[in-house]
Amino acid sequence: HRISNFLLWECAYAELVFQDVLWPDYGPEHLAAAVAEYRSRDRRYGGIAADDVAVAG
Repeated sequence: HRISNFLLWECAYAELVFQDVLWPDYGPEHLAAAVAEYRSRDRRYGGIAADDVAVAG
């Protein structure tokens, strides 16, 4: 997906969610889905996943 250089430097470490819905059709259910997707992410803060360490070690 593209962000058209919108706040390019400000979102260097941001976690973005892209949904296939246009803004006029965006409703509470879409926001709830975006929050659920964000909450399910494995944030490593620049590190590697524990599974990757076990495989490499």
